[in-house]
Amino acid sequence: MSDENQIYLPDSFLSLYRDARQRLTAPLAEVRARYELCEDLAQQLDEHARSRSIHAHGSEPELLLRYHAGLADAASGFSAAEAAWVVKRLSELLGWECPDLPGDPARET
Repeated sequence: MSDENQIYLPDSFLSLYRDARQRLTAPLAEVRARYELCEDLAQQLDEHARSRSIHAHGSEPELLLRYHAGLADAASGFSAAEAAWVVKRLSELLGWECPDLPGDPARET
């Protein structure tokens, strides 16, 4: 990572863009931009999820599964791996247990 950009890219996100030999499958600038998008979305959903949970719109796992379903839709612009990462990150921010996510690439390994 160059000195010009000090954004920390967590291994959990980098692993979405690594091949079997641990090489990035996309340019670092693109990976960094996707990380920023995913992290920003998780941060924005944090407040939204807290307000929805207070108003009893389903259980915490159900709410996370609904977010995942929306993000995993092809029209969302997120890959299946990114959708799972955003929801897992959101669950960390909320302090909620993350349910098993359908199609989560991490579960398939």
